Amino acid sequence: MKQSATKNRWEKRPKRMACIGEAMIELSLDGSGDVARIGVAGDTLNTAVYLRRNWPGEVAYVTALGTDAMSEKIAEFIRSEGISDDLLIRSPEHMPGLYAISTDATGERSFTYWRENSAARSLFQPGIGPKLDALSGYDAVFLSAISLAILPPDMREQLLNWLAGYRERGGLVIFDSNYRPRLWEDIETARDVISRAWELTDIGLPSVDDEIAIFGDADEAAVLARLFAAGLRFGALKRGDAGPLPLSGCQVDQPYPVADRIIDTTAAGDSFNGGFLAAWANGGTEADALLAGHICARGVVGLRGAFG
Repeated sequence: MKQSATKNRWEKRPKRMACIGEAMIELSLDGSGDVARIGVAGDTLNTAVYLRRNWPGEVAYVTALGTDAMSEKIAEFIRSEGISDDLLIRSPEHMPGLYAISTDATGERSFTYWRENSAARSLFQPGIGPKLDALSGYDAVFLSAISLAILPPDMREQLLNWLAGYRERGGLVIFDSNYRPRLWEDIETARDVISRAWELTDIGLPSVDDEIAIFGDADEAAVLARLFAAGLRFGALKRGDAGPLPLSGCQVDQPYPVADRIIDTTAAGDSFNGGFLAAWANGGTEADALLAGHICARGVVGLRGAFG
């Protein structure tokens, strides 16, 4: 069911937010490709970190990890960023996913993943957890298309149904259609699931390239029109250094400075999300949030890896 355009649900600012997804071990290769730095990252985790760094409210990360040393490294990183681990579940039978980043001369990155047996794929499963109702105490829930893609189809369906009820009870749903084709059964499934997610979303944070790849829109105007038809009235269409466009349809006339240097575009969109959500949660206007997200991403692309 499409959300009502007459209810500005996002005007009520949250005190507690939960971010759902997969935390992974990150191998960031140097210029030679022979040496790698070990870090921790993941799309919704990156957003959680930049949100928490810029907002004093409670941020919880919802994921599943193993009981191995790399899982403990991830858990320690989450806690070190002031993010709650109350909904961080351990599964002795699983380990975290891993990915390596390579960048070209312009800073554009490519990824190699090892995530087929990731613990996060067991998230919300009976006997592992957490139960979906554990999210009910949070004012807002943030997830991405990756959060949905990694789940088995039956659990994906349960999560979407739960989100519909959560919204009816007053919770806010925040969604980023971060698209990784290899995680989906096929593009038709991705298109169907992501369309349903958009109709459950209060604050949208899509990227124009992802939306065009999923839905085949002719241009950014077509993307905006489709999202508006789905009920989106608040958020940002991310366009890289061109600067974001508001999903509200309102005119926002402000400059978006380009990055001084681009070393690595890893987490550019995720950091935008964190900056945008922090500015909004702190009481800022739509224009404030758009600029804050852009400035946050502008700094991140000058660093190597998700956090530099």
